[in-house]
Amino acid sequence: MSTSNTTPVDQPIDPSVAAEQREKRRKTIQSSLARRHRKEKTFRVMGLSAVLAGLFFVVVLFGSILGKGLPAFWQSSMSLPIHFDPAIVNIGPKPKQAAGESQAQFEQRMVDWQMQVGLVDWDALIVNGMIAKDSKLESQRDELGYLYTSSEAYRLRDMVLNNPALVGQTKDVKILADANVDVWLAGNIDRDLPDEQQQLSPEVRQLADDMKASGIIESSFNTNIFTSPDSRSSPATSGLAGAFMGSLFMMLIVIFISIPIGVASAIYLEEFAPKNWITDVVEVNINNLAAVPSIVFGLLGAAIFIGWMHLPLSAPLVGGLVLSLMTLPTVIITTRASLKAVPPSIRQAALGLGASRLQTVFHHVLPLALPGILTGAIIGVAQALGETAPLLLIGMSAFVASVPASPFDQSTALPVQIFLWQGNELRNFFEGRTAAAIIVLLAMMISLNSLAIWLRKKFEVRW
Repeated sequence: MSTSNTTPVDQPIDPSVAAEQREKRRKTIQSSLARRHRKEKTFRVMGLSAVLAGLFFVVVLFGSILGKGLPAFWQSSMSLPIHFDPAIVNIGPKPKQAAGESQAQFEQRMVDWQMQVGLVDWDALIVNGMIAKDSKLESQRDELGYLYTSSEAYRLRDMVLNNPALVGQTKDVKILADANVDVWLAGNIDRDLPDEQQQLSPEVRQLADDMKASGIIESSFNTNIFTSPDSRSSPATSGLAGAFMGSLFMMLIVIFISIPIGVASAIYLEEFAPKNWITDVVEVNINNLAAVPSIVFGLLGAAIFIGWMHLPLSAPLVGGLVLSLMTLPTVIITTRASLKAVPPSIRQAALGLGASRLQTVFHHVLPLALPGILTGAIIGVAQALGETAPLLLIGMSAFVASVPASPFDQSTALPVQIFLWQGNELRNFFEGRTAAAIIVLLAMMISLNSLAIWLRKKFEVRW
């Protein structure tokens, strides 16, 4: 008896079962798509929230700085008719060297005349100028001396030293109010505090209010913050001129040292150096140096440039050299990244047409990488501009009351000046000045970054 192979006949599918299966698959696909869409939407919301949160904190930061700093660009002052009364400024004519008089004798007469000028009661001229604005102030002559900053008397002295012809004349002079008076009138101190906690006596406070109401004391743009160096004896005249010049000298040193060396090193490592373990070690160390805290470079600079080479302490020269060391890794890394971004086909085409390796790099690769190189270099300089820690270790936190004339003169820098002002004991006055200095520093850094963006757009070449 034989058996034959039989194939099962396909059983017909129940239409209701098929419809149920299709519905199930449709629901599964819809559920999967819904989950994917929810995840995508959640990711987008989280990303947008992160961006908005970042923008919110930036707005809060800048709003706080601008709110405190912008009022500091205006300061209480008085425009007074200063009469250089010969009865008070009784100094005689400025000495001139007579025929047959030795240089030593002439210099001695000049010193005697300058000493006589220094003994003049210059404060009386300022007080008389205030009384000339309002004769009712005569009865409060003693209190008037507390309304203006002490350095204004020396400014009148210097005006006469430079131009003795002023004696006998009347000249309108802008006189700055004392720092405590400015704080009181600006409302930066609680007026309800008891008298023993106030810097000014009740009579002086009332006098300042009255003169403010009468228009004798007015709020004017504070040019001293840009034209004057720091001052401890006369806080009202404190400015950023010395710190600005110190930062400028340091940035010039960084530009002329760090950028050429960094760009040349990157070109050699990327285009000419053989690929072996030595270049690998150099590359690893450059990447590690970029992550080293800036204060370590300050220790290195203090040990080498000051301790070993005996360069001047607190000089922009030393600060510039320290910042150049700190900026070098950043310049090298960004330059190498820009060179790598140039397509290999550019190099191959130039070499194929007979160009040398040097011609290929400098005539073809480097011009195409120039936007990225400039951007990296300027960002490195901007980063160096805002550094404080390495400068503190080389003595640039010292008080310097003059504007440096060269990189070898003692100076401070804008970030260090901000650090010094925020710790000043006259906090109510210097809190606004600190915010104003931050505004100036941020303006410089934003300008540098804007320059980097502009240069990138200007020299950008598409291939």
